[in-house]
Amino acid sequence: MTKQTISVQLSTAKKQKPEADKLEFGRTFTDHMFIMDYTAENGWHDPRIVPYQPIEMDPAAMVYHYGQSVFEGLKAYLSSEGRVLLFRPEKNFERLNKSNDRLCIPRVDPEIVLEGLKQLVQIDKEWIPQAEGTSLYIRPFIISTEPYLGVAPSNMYKMLIILSPVGSYYKEGIRPVKIAVESEFVRAVAGGTGNAKTAGNYAASLKAQEVAESKGFSQVLWLDGVEKKYIEEVGSMNIFFKISGEIVTPALNGSILEGITRNSVIHLLKQWGLSVTERKISVDELVQAHKDGLLEEAFGTGTAAVISPVGELIWKDESLVINNGQTGEIAKRLYQTITGIQKGALPDTFGWTVEVDKVSQSC
Repeated sequence: MTKQTISVQLSTAKKQKPEADKLEFGRTFTDHMFIMDYTAENGWHDPRIVPYQPIEMDPAAMVYHYGQSVFEGLKAYLSSEGRVLLFRPEKNFERLNKSNDRLCIPRVDPEIVLEGLKQLVQIDKEWIPQAEGTSLYIRPFIISTEPYLGVAPSNMYKMLIILSPVGSYYKEGIRPVKIAVESEFVRAVAGGTGNAKTAGNYAASLKAQEVAESKGFSQVLWLDGVEKKYIEEVGSMNIFFKISGEIVTPALNGSILEGITRNSVIHLLKQWGLSVTERKISVDELVQAHKDGLLEEAFGTGTAAVISPVGELIWKDESLVINNGQTGEIAKRLYQTITGIQKGALPDTFGWTVEVDKVSQSC
């Protein structure tokens, strides 16, 4: 692909930065954003960084009507030495293109968008909060913009990357959560879009989440959409269990999103010499393991929380308290290790971090 220059237009009206202890997830946005357009005639073109601003679209833009959209989520971290680090960004753009394929959206060039991301973060690096547990959340996304009401793939798209400073997920320290096993609603089915990161998946999950929260639960544990007996995800995270010394996680089956944190956890567990298996796990197996005293830990993995320990599962009014409702040793070690690598405080033996520095003006 021909190299494309990324043009830059700096903002002349800088925003006031929020205090680190008052940050809410996804409420505040930085001074700039990255944009790139697609047309059938020109392909992806005109990559640029501009001041953060509303975008104007025709009311008939296809994204409003048929939901052809994909997105990603990752973070930039500030090390104690002032280095700006990204965590495995190439995996995010690899997954973005997988989502693109599923939604009939043209693939993007990972080198161009990664370079655009680096330049954007470099320009707005003063927005990266420095307090413990804070970071700069990065949201790349693509929407279909052709003004057309026919049900077909769009011929026009817009890709954007926006940035948001976020506070610590665990303001009072890492804490286990209470989860309801969902028996009515399903998140996705194999053959659908469950293995793509697309907006519709999240819209479909809201009702179950709303019901769960009204009953005092933090999240829902999703079961498969066919037999409603096999574990899939927890909320918008992947899930792991420690059963009789073995760490198990649902195998990727076409309806489960392939999480980057999930992948990182599996690599770390294997490096530590621990037994980790990807396979089907039924809710009945979990209940029996709990009765037998073999369900030792449970935790979710994802970008926002990194590791989210599960202290209790509720299934058909039956309570499964895990590890006395306390954070398990594996979950704690994983959280400390991954966040340590992300912040540059621990050695990165896997080469997962990418430093944002000396970005070029073309790629």
